[in-house]
Amino acid sequence: MADPEKLFKVIVVTPNGMIYSHRGSIVDVRAIDGERSILYNHIPILTPLAISEVKVKRSREMGSRIDHIAISGGYIEFSNNVATIVADSAERARNIDVSRAQAAKERAEKRLREAREKHDERNLERAQVALKRAMNRISVYNARGH
Repeated sequence: MADPEKLFKVIVVTPNGMIYSHRGSIVDVRAIDGERSILYNHIPILTPLAISEVKVKRSREMGSRIDHIAISGGYIEFSNNVATIVADSAERARNIDVSRAQAAKERAEKRLREAREKHDERNLERAQVALKRAMNRISVYNARGH
């Protein structure tokens, strides 16, 4: 007899509320110091996250579906088989308006060029972050198979 699948709760929240709440068998995140895969009974952790994609592998009963979520930084805390991601902003792949993300990317690229021309370090950093966020949203949208 096969082992029953070990699932745990995965929650993603932002200042605007809960974005995601399901059970998963694996959560893949990118911490600021590297990739992490969280499984059932993982040791407790609290770690900052980079602007990146979160992947949640759902149960075999769900066809081992993978949910893709774009986050713009934050933290993951895992304890007692609950993974809680508190993100500055988050968006499920299915909810991403890719044309809006593409427009944001183009605006960020323009701001980046202007900041470089003016040697404006503060706006250069802001434009770089905006570009990372837009590119992450586009990447997560495409990862879903669009």
